[in-house]
Amino acid sequence: MALDGMWRSLKPYLFMVFLQVGYSGMYIISVASLKGGMNHYVLVVYRNSIAAAVIAPFALWKTRPKMTLSVFFKIMVLALLEPVLDQNFYYMGAKITSASFSAALYNILPAMTFVNAIILRMEKINMKKRRSQAKVVGTLVTVIGALLMILYKGPIIEFIWNKGRSHHGSGGGGGENQSHWLVGTLMLLFSCFCWSAFFILQSNTLKAYPAELSLSTLICLLGAGQSAAVTLAVERTAKPWLIGFGTNLFTAVYSGIMCSGVAYYVQGIVMKERGPVFVTAFNPLCMIITALMGSIILAEEITLGRLLGALIIVIGLYFLIWGKSKDHLINENEAAIGLPKVANDAIKTTNSLDDVSVVHVHPDKN
Repeated sequence: MALDGMWRSLKPYLFMVFLQVGYSGMYIISVASLKGGMNHYVLVVYRNSIAAAVIAPFALWKTRPKMTLSVFFKIMVLALLEPVLDQNFYYMGAKITSASFSAALYNILPAMTFVNAIILRMEKINMKKRRSQAKVVGTLVTVIGALLMILYKGPIIEFIWNKGRSHHGSGGGGGENQSHWLVGTLMLLFSCFCWSAFFILQSNTLKAYPAELSLSTLICLLGAGQSAAVTLAVERTAKPWLIGFGTNLFTAVYSGIMCSGVAYYVQGIVMKERGPVFVTAFNPLCMIITALMGSIILAEEITLGRLLGALIIVIGLYFLIWGKSKDHLINENEAAIGLPKVANDAIKTTNSLDDVSVVHVHPDKN
């Protein structure tokens, strides 16, 4: 029983670390393929088609709740937000900038998701309580670290594996390059916003349709269909669709299986238990791994500003995770009480485990 309890406690953390390592690999190989000439629209179609094909057999073995028009509409929006908008704008932005820069910029995602969750009343904030203070401080510190990495370059740091090698810059030099870099940054920011909206809507959809595998399959399948329509409208020739059997195919297969198929499923499991902010709080880890892999594989430079920003982001990450660490226990306690719907009015109770006051309890809240 002790081991079972330990596994249950560690499982969300281990799953999220596993996902961030997988995402790091995607950042590196996708940028390498895109800069090698692969079409990002086609990559999105293949990636999600492969993901749907891999997950579907497993989804068929699971029982599924009844599909309603409301749930189907939400899944259509999820497919638009993540496969179509997020992935395409990310690939365009990463191609213009770099793998490590795009991974660094995505560290604004926890803050964006946290703010959106507060606006939508999916997060409870009471600034008199230490855990709420930690969430806010952690979010602000994470954003400051990400901004430092973006705005302050500093000297290039030489490592043993890249000493004497020529680097691919991580910041604009001339005016034209600076302009392209700004466009790429804006694309990445919009991609980040779409991903944040996806997390929020996915968390909401799982309440009405609690079948992670089926939901992941439908998102990938509908996303592939929507992306194919966009690709056919933009690319009028068959040439971009011919990706061969080399790096481009590996990129599509890896991204489809790991970052669309497995990621959607694992995110869904963790999100049901811990909520969307917990899931996005692990993104800084991906940035650190990507920066190291990018330096070794793609010869991308690591600057002092990026290193200092990474350290600040990790500090913010620990604040945010500490603030979120007991949320699931509070939610379980609320569910155990079995509050009726009229509890929305104004019920105050104190959870001695967390010293957290629960105000305006919503039965459908995470």
